[in-house]
Amino acid sequence: MTERRRSRWREQVGDEMECARCGESRDSTDLDRMLWCEACVSGARTRAGRIGWISGGLVAGALALWIWLGVAPSMDLIPGGWLAVVVAAAWLGSKLAREVAFGVLRARE
Repeated sequence: MTERRRSRWREQVGDEMECARCGESRDSTDLDRMLWCEACVSGARTRAGRIGWISGGLVAGALALWIWLGVAPSMDLIPGGWLAVVVAAAWLGSKLAREVAFGVLRARE
């Protein structure tokens, strides 16, 4: 039978450690590399997702306003194409903002 190999730092600190964010005592195998428990990671992901969608919506709104006022496309062009550009900007903006927000949340706490 093969035993799961433990990393060296876990051998030095022991089996029980505290989560760096919530302070609950957990088994060292339940913590990630930044010593956060699964509940804290999932809470930070949820918060970062919310921040990401709000930011993506703001980016899409600003782009739509610029297209409407700055570019002023005629209705002869395909309006669905402009709508697709705005939706893509919202999706990409939300993904980018979510990852940045998650990194900032992890670094700050």
